[in-house]
Amino acid sequence: MKPFTTIAAVIFAVIASVHILRLFFGWEVTVGGMAVPMWASVAGLVIAAGLAVMLLREARK
Repeated sequence: MKPFTTIAAVIFAVIASVHILRLFFGWEVTVGGMAVPMWASVAGLVIAAGLAVMLLREARK
């Protein structure tokens, strides 16, 4: 397995996990005084998890 690709996949998996936790526990996030909507975490989860899966597949080649 390629080390850099594996590390990047793990980082994206951690990011996806944090998005899952935010959705599960209902954590509120405020950036610059504006609340970030929950649907942003759904999008972040899909993107981060997708990248993690693609990177893991790439690392196995």
